[in-house]
Amino acid sequence: MRVLVVEDQVELADSVARVLRREGMAVDVSYDGQDALDRTALTDYDVVVLDRDLPGVHGDDVCGTLMAEGRHTRVLMLTASGTIADRVEGLSLGADDYLPKPFAYAELVARIRALGRRAQPAVPPILSQGDLRLDPGQRTAFRAGARLALSPKEFAVLEYLLAARGRVVPAEELLERVWDEAADPFTTTVKATINRLRSKLGTPPVIETVARGGYRI
Repeated sequence: MRVLVVEDQVELADSVARVLRREGMAVDVSYDGQDALDRTALTDYDVVVLDRDLPGVHGDDVCGTLMAEGRHTRVLMLTASGTIADRVEGLSLGADDYLPKPFAYAELVARIRALGRRAQPAVPPILSQGDLRLDPGQRTAFRAGARLALSPKEFAVLEYLLAARGRVVPAEELLERVWDEAADPFTTTVKATINRLRSKLGTPPVIETVARGGYRI
């Protein structure tokens, strides 16, 4: 899942990004509204975590622009004010969810995952193929009944490939959806992660490499 965190409090923004990355999400960070608009013009994010009280371009205007462009991006709006009136106003702007500060990271993660599922075509709550079973909600994966010890990136790649339902997924698409902007597109990051994942999945192999196409399960 690709997420953009838009928050002018640098320490909070970076802290949220670290938590989400530990959960296997690909996270970019903006500290002002204009930069957020520049990034969303270039990247198709699944979820934007948007502080309402931003300098420069206000969070309300960022949300309004995203809605006017008809993007499938889901918006989770944050604000220091937790009044009912503010929540109603935030949702009326087109935000999909609203979370007042201070918030618990566990709740933030759960809400982002729920919005991410709405941003993508519907997939089963449990992803499976043969004896391979992955539960996105519990963050667990099993093969032949044995739990797999996967890193967050390995889990995210496996989840994305299973959700593709047999479609060939190009390496470039994996890089865009599973990694953030810090990833070097000219490295072998995707290939190396696939190789580690294959090793942990064991035999018989379930990830196929399609020449000049990408990968599929």
